[in-house]
Amino acid sequence: MKRLLPLLLVLSLFSFTSCEDFFDCIVNRRPELPNKSFGVGTIGVYYYEEFDAEIKNEPRDNDYGYEFEVDNGLPDGLVMIQNYRTVSFEGTPMETGTFKFTVYLYVDPPINYDFETDAYDDPLCSESTSKEYTIIIGD
Repeated sequence: MKRLLPLLLVLSLFSFTSCEDFFDCIVNRRPELPNKSFGVGTIGVYYYEEFDAEIKNEPRDNDYGYEFEVDNGLPDGLVMIQNYRTVSFEGTPMETGTFKFTVYLYVDPPINYDFETDAYDDPLCSESTSKEYTIIIGD
Protein backbone atom coordinates (compact mmCIF):
# COMPACT_ATOMS: atom_id res chain seq x y z
CA MET A 1 0.00 0.00 0.00
CA LYS A 2 2.87 2.39 0.79
CA ARG A 3 4.17 2.01 -2.78
CA LEU A 4 0.78 2.94 -4.23
CA LEU A 5 0.49 6.17 -2.26
CA PRO A 6 2.94 8.21 -4.43
CA LEU A 7 1.23 6.93 -7.58
CA LEU A 8 -2.19 7.86 -6.23
CA LEU A 9 -0.93 11.35 -5.35
CA VAL A 10 0.40 11.91 -8.87
CA LEU A 11 -2.80 10.63 -10.47
CA SER A 12 -4.95 12.82 -8.24
CA LEU A 13 -2.81 15.83 -9.13
CA PHE A 14 -3.42 15.22 -12.82
CA SER A 15 -7.13 14.81 -12.24
CA PHE A 16 -7.38 18.24 -10.58
CA THR A 17 -5.13 20.10 -13.04
CA SER A 18 -4.71 19.80 -16.75
CA CYS A 19 -1.47 18.11 -17.75
CA GLU A 20 -0.55 20.94 -20.08
CA ASP A 21 -0.79 23.64 -17.40
CA PHE A 22 0.96 21.44 -14.87
CA PHE A 23 3.96 20.73 -17.13
CA ASP A 24 4.15 24.34 -18.32
CA CYS A 25 4.59 25.55 -14.77
CA ILE A 26 7.16 22.90 -13.94
CA VAL A 27 9.30 24.47 -16.67
CA ASN A 28 8.37 27.87 -15.15
CA ARG A 29 8.17 29.91 -18.36
CA ARG A 30 7.47 33.49 -17.36
CA PRO A 31 8.62 37.05 -18.05
CA GLU A 32 11.74 38.07 -16.21
CA LEU A 33 13.50 41.34 -15.47
CA PRO A 34 17.21 41.15 -14.69
CA ASN A 35 18.90 41.88 -11.39
CA LYS A 36 20.59 45.15 -12.21
CA SER A 37 22.78 47.54 -10.26
CA PHE A 38 22.58 50.99 -11.80
CA GLY A 39 25.66 53.20 -11.92
CA VAL A 40 25.86 56.33 -9.81
CA GLY A 41 24.96 59.45 -11.77
CA THR A 42 25.89 63.10 -11.34
CA ILE A 43 23.48 66.01 -11.34
CA GLY A 44 23.66 67.90 -14.65
CA VAL A 45 25.62 65.13 -16.43
CA TYR A 46 24.02 62.86 -19.05
CA TYR A 47 23.10 59.45 -17.60
CA TYR A 48 22.49 56.18 -19.47
CA GLU A 49 21.78 52.63 -18.30
CA GLU A 50 19.90 49.81 -20.03
CA PHE A 51 18.82 46.21 -19.62
CA ASP A 52 16.99 43.52 -21.58
CA ALA A 53 13.93 41.60 -20.47
CA GLU A 54 13.30 37.98 -21.41
CA ILE A 55 10.94 35.06 -21.07
CA LYS A 56 12.60 32.64 -18.66
CA ASN A 57 13.05 29.12 -20.09
CA GLU A 58 11.71 30.19 -23.48
CA PRO A 59 14.07 30.04 -26.47
CA ARG A 60 11.49 31.90 -28.61
CA ASP A 61 11.22 34.96 -26.38
CA ASN A 62 11.72 37.23 -29.40
CA ASP A 63 8.26 36.12 -30.58
CA TYR A 64 6.51 37.84 -27.66
CA GLY A 65 5.44 41.45 -27.41
CA TYR A 66 6.88 43.45 -24.51
CA GLU A 67 5.33 46.41 -22.74
CA PHE A 68 7.05 48.27 -19.90
CA GLU A 69 5.82 50.78 -17.36
CA VAL A 70 7.69 52.60 -14.61
CA ASP A 71 6.27 54.25 -11.52
CA ASN A 72 7.12 57.87 -10.78
CA GLY A 73 10.28 57.11 -8.83
CA LEU A 74 12.79 58.34 -11.43
CA PRO A 75 14.65 61.59 -10.70
CA ASP A 76 13.62 64.69 -12.64
CA GLY A 77 15.42 64.72 -15.97
CA LEU A 78 15.54 60.93 -16.48
CA VAL A 79 13.09 59.04 -18.66
CA MET A 80 12.55 55.39 -19.51
CA ILE A 81 12.67 54.50 -23.20
CA GLN A 82 11.62 51.11 -24.58
CA ASN A 83 13.14 49.55 -27.68
CA TYR A 84 11.46 46.14 -28.01
CA ARG A 85 13.00 44.03 -25.18
CA THR A 86 15.53 46.68 -24.18
CA VAL A 87 14.70 49.38 -21.68
CA SER A 88 16.98 52.38 -21.21
CA PHE A 89 17.03 55.06 -18.54
CA GLU A 90 18.55 58.21 -19.87
CA GLY A 91 18.68 61.95 -19.61
CA THR A 92 20.29 64.64 -17.50
CA PRO A 93 19.31 64.30 -13.83
CA MET A 94 18.23 67.55 -12.24
CA GLU A 95 18.14 66.46 -8.58
CA THR A 96 20.34 64.50 -6.20
CA GLY A 97 19.31 61.61 -4.02
CA THR A 98 18.56 57.91 -3.95
CA PHE A 99 15.62 57.05 -6.19
CA LYS A 100 13.76 53.77 -5.88
CA PHE A 101 11.38 52.90 -8.69
CA THR A 102 9.56 49.84 -9.97
CA VAL A 103 9.59 48.58 -13.54
CA TYR A 104 6.54 46.58 -14.64
CA LEU A 105 6.75 44.16 -17.57
CA TYR A 106 3.74 42.80 -19.44
CA VAL A 107 4.11 40.34 -22.31
CA ASP A 108 1.74 39.67 -25.17
CA PRO A 109 1.25 36.27 -26.79
CA PRO A 110 3.72 35.19 -29.45
CA ILE A 111 3.08 35.45 -33.14
CA ASN A 112 1.22 32.11 -33.21
CA TYR A 113 -1.71 33.64 -31.30
CA ASP A 114 -5.13 32.24 -32.26
CA PHE A 115 -7.60 35.15 -32.19
CA GLU A 116 -10.62 32.85 -32.60
CA THR A 117 -9.95 30.93 -29.40
CA ASP A 118 -8.20 33.78 -27.57
CA ALA A 119 -5.29 31.49 -26.72
CA TYR A 120 -1.82 30.61 -27.90
CA ASP A 121 -0.08 27.30 -28.19
CA ASP A 122 2.34 27.63 -25.31
CA PRO A 123 0.87 29.64 -22.42
CA LEU A 124 3.12 31.07 -19.76
CA CYS A 125 2.77 30.56 -16.02
CA SER A 126 2.54 34.34 -15.71
CA GLU A 127 2.21 37.16 -18.24
CA SER A 128 3.65 39.95 -16.08
CA THR A 129 6.29 40.71 -13.51
CA SER A 130 7.86 43.67 -11.75
CA LYS A 131 11.10 44.52 -10.00
CA GLU A 132 12.35 47.40 -7.89
CA TYR A 133 15.54 49.23 -8.88
CA THR A 134 17.59 52.08 -7.41
CA ILE A 135 19.44 54.95 -9.03
CA ILE A 136 21.73 57.21 -7.00
CA ILE A 137 22.42 60.72 -8.26
CA GLY A 138 25.16 62.74 -6.56
CA ASP A 139 26.57 66.26 -6.83
